[in-house]
Formats: sequence, structure tokens, C-alpha cells
Amino acid sequence: MKTSPSTGIARFVPSWRAFFLLVVSAAAADAQQRPPAVPLIAHNPYFSVWSMADRLTDQNTKHWTGREQPIYGLARIDGKTWRFMGGDPREVPAMEQTSLEVTPTHTNYQFQAGGVSLGVSFFTPAFPKDLDVLSRPVTYLTVSAAGEGDHELSVLIDVDPVIAVNTSDEAVTWGRSRAPGLTVLNAGSRDQRVLNRPGDDLRIDWGYFHLAAADAEGAQFALSQDNLHSFAATGALPAADDMDMPRLPREGAADLAVLLPFGKLSGAPVSRHVLLAYTEEYALEYLGRKLRPYWQRSGLTVQQMLADAENQYPALEQRGQAFDRELTGDLEKTGGKAYAQLATLAYRQTLAAHGFAADVDGTPLLFPKENFSNGCISTVDVLYPSGPFFLFFNPALLEAQLKPVLAYAALPRWKWPFAPHDLGTYPLADGQVYGGGERTEDDQMPVEESGNLLLLVAAMERELGNFDFARTYWPQFTKWAEYLRAEGLDPSNQLSTDDFAGHLAHNSNLSIKAIEALAAYAELARGVGKPEAAQEYARLAAEMAAKWQAMALDGDHYKLAFDKPGTWSQKYNLVWDQILNLGLFPAQIRQTELAFYLQHLNEFGLPLDNRADYTKLDWSVWTATLADTTQPAGAEVYRQILDRTGRWVNEGPSRVPLTDWYDAKTGRQMAFQARSVVGGVYIKVLADKPLAEKWRGRVEH
Repeated sequence: MKTSPSTGIARFVPSWRAFFLLVVSAAAADAQQRPPAVPLIAHNPYFSVWSMADRLTDQNTKHWTGREQPIYGLARIDGKTWRFMGGDPREVPAMEQTSLEVTPTHTNYQFQAGGVSLGVSFFTPAFPKDLDVLSRPVTYLTVSAAGEGDHELSVLIDVDPVIAVNTSDEAVTWGRSRAPGLTVLNAGSRDQRVLNRPGDDLRIDWGYFHLAAADAEGAQFALSQDNLHSFAATGALPAADDMDMPRLPREGAADLAVLLPFGKLSGAPVSRHVLLAYTEEYALEYLGRKLRPYWQRSGLTVQQMLADAENQYPALEQRGQAFDRELTGDLEKTGGKAYAQLATLAYRQTLAAHGFAADVDGTPLLFPKENFSNGCISTVDVLYPSGPFFLFFNPALLEAQLKPVLAYAALPRWKWPFAPHDLGTYPLADGQVYGGGERTEDDQMPVEESGNLLLLVAAMERELGNFDFARTYWPQFTKWAEYLRAEGLDPSNQLSTDDFAGHLAHNSNLSIKAIEALAAYAELARGVGKPEAAQEYARLAAEMAAKWQAMALDGDHYKLAFDKPGTWSQKYNLVWDQILNLGLFPAQIRQTELAFYLQHLNEFGLPLDNRADYTKLDWSVWTATLADTTQPAGAEVYRQILDRTGRWVNEGPSRVPLTDWYDAKTGRQMAFQARSVVGGVYIKVLADKPLAEKWRGRVEH
């Protein structure tokens, strides 16, 4: 057991971690999963690095957008250099990757070469109830090793400074710093244009990337374009740092490098770790106000944040291991192996698609980005599908997403009788940009977004139990309920969340949402002490549900649109009738639809509707959740849908962070990737009420 001289904290976890990785490697290799992309660093839309290949050595690591953000890993074993991370330097031979394991908070690789077993673990302690740790922009990269016989080992971690800019033609600067017990290497853009422009296919170009190692690790450091060449050739770092800056990454800006000495391996596992972090003075803009990252709300300095992260590493690692085991077990028990893998891959991606900021009073605010869709920020029909994730783990995080939207909708500038679609384009949440924006009703989603917010708020308030949020924004909810009362049963020609399919009038699935939203409004009315409104809207919702059945029935299924016989669609919105116990639609409707869906399954899933072969990942799981798996017929429908979805995860041709829109025949990505909507797959465990209560009440500290 080794003790940190600066803190006195026993640092037993790294060695235990190495042993754990070595033990599981053989079993993992036998049933290795092949995710479409593997999360390495997953914090927010800007600090998000992935491996998009079968092996960590096949390609350089990339930002979720697909732009290279290389993090290199080399191992020097008995005088010979091997590559375990990154496609470069290509002349250095790659270690054999023997296993890959992705858990909710960890990504674990295992490699072998030269008589040494090397474990490489990326750990992001994304605990939904510990907001201080969740918002802290630090991922731990741990390298664990054991040898057969005596072997001399050292490891190089090298980061290209392009990680700190949007593109490689932006000049960067670099340097060294000290934090308590740590040496920190830093890189950032020369120009530091804070919150300079919104957009989708963009990376951050303000703030600083940090690569840090504790004094106890005995590490060596370098800032040079020659790090990789020097280590590969001699096992040593360059004798001097590059000081000719600023410089463009593509023209030889200095890489940040840490050399971790392992010394002689004599059988016992040995571990070393580094911290990978990114900090920025301001994270987002909301209605003209620049917001600081949540972790910095009380003036915490970067150096103290890094020191805290280092000192807490052993305890966080233990918590992460326990969290992963417990959650994975519950996911598999409730939904099966394919579901557990899917939900695990969705875990870090869901959280990392958000910017996490603090309001002026320190209140947490969470802003999702609509990745590779249009870049919108706080899109309401993105909040809606991802809602189950936050309702399952911590409804307060859903409140942190809803508050900016509701505060905007309450302003005089939002003059429409329905809910807004978005707050702008990431990272500038300064007002709606989609469709007609604040100017016209063109291409708005009036029934969609109004229904989404009423359903989400009702579900959230039920779990929070105080209805304070509903009281604060009651005028808005009442206005939207009145709109749905008039327009929701038989919607006009308008867009829904599936806007890629185009406008559709008389949309039966959208009608379901409106009806359920009116029942949700009735529940909110009861919660805020308005029994007459509650009674009226509960009656209205029940009457509309009865009308819906007659309007939508088409023999052995229910229509896509009321005026289009011979059509069909996934009625995924029905799931809220179960989640909120609304009792609006008879079980026979779900059973009829599910039996019909069995006739239309494709290789990789159930199409969204009869118009095309594509499907939506989140909606497919919502539809599968309609099945009563305690009955043989329901269990079969659920299995058929999830088995095909699981096959797509491991066999689909698109190697990107989970897309939620793909072709159910070919598995090909249609668009979208790395979006938070994949958190919608947690609807299955949210529907398990005892399990949801367990996780909402789980103590994480």
C-alpha cells in the first residue's frame, strides 16, 4: 500500500485496479462487445473524446464530431517500444488488444506484448446525485501492468494540443503549472475568443486543456513536438521544452507528454494514473448572461479543483466500481443483456451532451446540445426523450434543464400560446432559432413541445413531491393546456419531434401525447391545489382518449394518421400512460399494436412507421416497454425488438457515438450522433417503479 506524501491518503486502488483488469480480461475476451464507438472522455459537447474503431490502436482518438483529437499511448518494454493508443506513430508496432469492457463510468482495455499485460482504463466519475463531482471536468486515465518474469516498463501519455482548438489552423500556446501535489501541463488557443460563435460541428477554442500527474507517480514531463519520436527511439523524453509559440497544431505545436515509470515488474500488478481535464472561464450564455461552469460557481480555482480530483481519486474509483456493478446488474435483470449493453453505452453519452452551468445564484442549469442535428441548445423535444434518464437517477437534473426553458417561455418576448422549441444554438441560449423563431408560427411544433413540457413537469413533480416548479410557471402550463384542449385531439398539419419525416396532419401518435399531457396537467392542478381544474381536465382527457380509439382504429392496428387507412406507426407516446398511471388507453390498444409490429420487424429493428425503413433508437425502446413481459406474448415482442437493436449496436456499419436515427434494414446511420436522446432507453427501468425508487433514493456519497 502506497501513501501520498501530500495528503496521507492510502492509495491502494490503482494496484487493486490492475489486478481486477487482469482477472476480467480472459472472460471479457470470450464475449467481447463491439460498440459503434467507445467513450474515453465524456464531459460535455466540447470535451468529448472517443475511439471509433475495433481496437484502440486502429485509429487516432477523435472528438464526437469525428475530428481527430489524438491522445497517444506508448509502452517501452525491455527497450522495445509498443503502441497501445492511437493509430500513430504507425512505425511503432501495436500491442495486441485482448479485451474491451465498457461500463457506465469506465472504459477498460487490456493489451499484451513483450511478456507484459497492460490494462488501460478511462474513468469519468459521472454520479448523477453528486453534482460537484459530476460537473468536475476531469477523467482519470489509469495504466495498470503485470509481467511474466522481470520486465522493465515505462509508459508515455501524449496529447496533441489540437484538443484545445476548433481546427488545427488555430494557434495555440502551452506551459507548465503547479497545483498542490501535482504537475500540470496546459494548452489553449492563443486568441481565447470566449463564447465567440454558435454552431454544431464546432469544438471549443477558449479555455485550457490540462494533463496532470501527482508527485507520487514519479512522472516526467515534456512539452515538445518530438515527444513520441524521442520516447519511441530512446525511451526518454526530449531534454528541453519547445518555447517557440504560439504555433499551429498542424505546423508542430508542442504536444503535452507525461512519462510514467513502472520500473521492474516482478509479477505483482502496478498502476499509474494521470488526470485529463478541460477548464473554461465561461461555459455558456443564457439570455445575454455569460454563465460559469457549475464546478466553479463558488470561485474554486483550477489548481484546487485538480488537487481535489487527485486527492479523491481512490475513493471515487471505489464508488465507480460499486456504481457500475450495481447499475449493470439491475439493467440486465430488468431488460436483458442487449438492453444492459445499450443502456450502458447511453450512460456517459447522455450526460456528455449537456453543458453544465451555474445561474447567478449558484442554481444548477443543464443545457443539452442537439448534436449533428442543427446544434440547437435546450431543444424541448430533446429534453422529452432523454427525460427518463434523469427521472430515473435524479429528477433535480431534469429541473435544471427545464428551468431555463420555462423562464424563457414566461418572458413577454415569447408571444405564442404554445411552448417554444429551443433556446438558440449551442453554446448561446439567447432565444429560439428553429422554424419561425420568435417571429412567425412557421415550422413550429406547437402540440409537440406543449405536450412534452406538461408530461415532463408532471413526472418530475411527482418524484420531487413539492409542485413548487408547477406553481412558479402555472400561467404557462395553463396556456399550453388550453391550446392542447383546442388543437390536440386532431392536430393540424405540423411537425412533431420526428421532424425529419416532414409535416403530417392528423398524426395519431402526436394526438396521444396531447391527450396524456392534458391528464398530466390535471395532475399538476391537483398538486397545486386546484381541484376544479384537475377534475375538468381529467374528464376531458378521458373523453378525448375514447374518441382517439374510434378515430385511429384500422382493423388489426391503429393508423399513422386519422385520415390515412392502411398506414401504421410506432405509438411510443403511449408509454406515459403507464409511467404516470393515467389509465387513459386500455391495455388492448398496446397489445393490438405490439402484435402488429411483429409483422414488420427488419434486420436491425422496427421501422418508425410505414413511410420508410428507418427507425429511432429511443422510440424503439419506448415501444418495447409497452409490452407486458410477464406474459409470453409481451415477452416475445420485447425480446424481438431488443435482440435486433442489440445486433445493430454490435454489427451496424456506422462507427460513431450512438446515433438515434438509422436504417432498420441496413443499420446505416441516417444522421444524428452523440445526442442525449439516447437517455430515453432508460424508460424501461423507469417503468419498473420499485427499481426507479431504489435508484432515486440511492445514496452516492
